[in-house]
Amino acid sequence: MAIVERELLSTPDRVPAFDTIGWVLRLAAAAVFVAVGLSKLRSDPFWVQMFARIGLGDWFRYLTGALQVTGGLLFLIPRAAYAAAVLTGGTMLGAVAVHLFVLGTGVAGAIIPFVLLVFLVTVALRRPD
Repeated sequence: MAIVERELLSTPDRVPAFDTIGWVLRLAAAAVFVAVGLSKLRSDPFWVQMFARIGLGDWFRYLTGALQVTGGLLFLIPRAAYAAAVLTGGTMLGAVAVHLFVLGTGVAGAIIPFVLLVFLVTVALRRPD
């Protein structure tokens, strides 16, 4: 019993510092995906036309918007950053595929979702020291 008490009451060798860079990255990801997701849910004409060209209907736009808003909000919880990146990264991976194979916009159309996907992977895999 004395050993347990000593471990619990002893000061740690290293006190975790506030992860400023991690918060900036997660807040940026949250802002982007909440804003884009909400614009899809609000039926912004740009997204309505794009999803009509994809051919899956409004349900797919609403699903994508909901996943992006949910993922964006999860970035505000540091321990949920990986789950947030999986949700939002899945939508970006789908966007890259759609631009390359469905819409026919090629690499030029897929570059923005690809850059966002790389950013999400970076945020998810980042470990503060």
